[in-house]
Amino acid sequence: MSQPVKKQTFLGGAAVLAAATILVKLIGACYKIPLVRIIGTQGYNYFLNAYDIYSVLLIASTAGLPVAMSRMIAEAQTMGNTARIRRIYQASLYVFLPIGIVGSLGMMLFAQPLARFIESPDSWVAMLALGPAIFFVCLFSSYRGFFQGQSSMTPTAVSQVIEALSKLVLGLGLAWLLVRMGYDITVAAAGAILGVTVGTVLAAVYLGLKHRTAMRALEAERSVGVQEPLGRTMRTLLAIAIPITIGAAGLQLLTVIETKIILGQLVSGAGFSQDAAESLKGLYGSAQTLFNLPSALITPLTVAVIPAISGRLTTGDNLGAKKVGESSLRIMSLIALPCGIGLFVLAEPIMKLIYNYAGAELATGTQLMQYLGLAVIFNAIVLMTNAILQAHGHVAIPMVTLLVGGVIKLVINYFLVRQPEVNIVGAPISTLICYGLIALMNLIAMAATIRPTPNLLRVIWKPVLATAAMGVSAYMAYDVVSVRLSNAISCLAAIAAAGVVYLVFVLVLQIITRDDCDLLPKGETIARLLRVK
Repeated sequence: MSQPVKKQTFLGGAAVLAAATILVKLIGACYKIPLVRIIGTQGYNYFLNAYDIYSVLLIASTAGLPVAMSRMIAEAQTMGNTARIRRIYQASLYVFLPIGIVGSLGMMLFAQPLARFIESPDSWVAMLALGPAIFFVCLFSSYRGFFQGQSSMTPTAVSQVIEALSKLVLGLGLAWLLVRMGYDITVAAAGAILGVTVGTVLAAVYLGLKHRTAMRALEAERSVGVQEPLGRTMRTLLAIAIPITIGAAGLQLLTVIETKIILGQLVSGAGFSQDAAESLKGLYGSAQTLFNLPSALITPLTVAVIPAISGRLTTGDNLGAKKVGESSLRIMSLIALPCGIGLFVLAEPIMKLIYNYAGAELATGTQLMQYLGLAVIFNAIVLMTNAILQAHGHVAIPMVTLLVGGVIKLVINYFLVRQPEVNIVGAPISTLICYGLIALMNLIAMAATIRPTPNLLRVIWKPVLATAAMGVSAYMAYDVVSVRLSNAISCLAAIAAAGVVYLVFVLVLQIITRDDCDLLPKGETIARLLRVK
């Protein structure tokens, strides 16, 4: 007999996704770090350029709809309306599949013009290899929205691991094989990215099987509630999804324009050759890979917080919605602050350890990583405040703030990157300023629109203290140990010492609250172990 979807608590679902994300990022590190060594910084730039175009089309296809599905299904489930859950899923397919077909065909047919547009004409082969993935992502996004709206995060988590393993095994293997066989670096980059495409196919198959089982269980239940017309459900879905999509896709489109600006200004403004500019952009991309790691750990929280807040608002529990918002901000700060400061303090040894950079590459990479480390903190605030605003129905606000911040980022890039003494370092400076401004605008918007308002300052001051102690201990530990030991051992020792100090301060300051524990599976036991009252 088919089993119904198993609902998880807010932080329980977030924990499942976070565990999967950590595993995915470890797999990703095993993929991207050797990939840079296999195809070089120039080949890695082709890979990143293709991924940037893919991300624009992907976000345009999927950014808003899973969020809209999650929110609508959470409300329907809270009211016990199983008929509406089925209708929402049906409506999502009518929207997702045409978008996926158009997106895939668009990227494949216009691969060469798109590559020329971003000033990297040799990137078109990688774009062609990645094009089919858009259709399959659209397909499985509908499945993910279905499960996430019912607070079941395990199918999404498993599908993410499937994608990552495919990318690692097939993508890295193909890149290595093509280089060994003497193929051009553009073809090797395309082979590397083909693993992403195959991963989306496998993830779609897995989620399709899980969804079929869940739908059988749902259809076996007594149909409760009114099943509104399909057209009305589609209009409601799009009304929530379109502003989210515009904001996210607009920011990603600005990222593509940023690539064009960076490469163009490095050549025409700062005076670098095309190959040197491509290599500098690849160096920046390697730093961005580390910048994206903490953000990836925040995303599971944002996925889980939307149905958790929406469900409470549906029953009029505004205070409960505030508590969930503050818990999410507190957990966000516990992750983002140490990650950001750690990358800032240990930028040089980390870049040397992971990418084996030396000389001018190491000096530039260190500067890139320091600015991006600080940007991690503001980016995390942006991600979480976006989710809280969207859960409260203010879907247009993140769209506006993201676009405003993105435009400012382009302007700063244009003027900084063209300066020979600044060049590529202007890119992370613009990123830091961009996310700082967006975070400020989001916090002001929350204070003006949400009652009662989640209080960021009240939940963040203790994590700030713990992070400050951690940062000092990391710097001192590396400074002492590096005199006698290798960079690798010194870096790992500093990270370990910082981790211990941070954990001690988290426990001593009792940063985890009883509200947080109540949202976790076995919350009573956890609260007792941590002595949280």
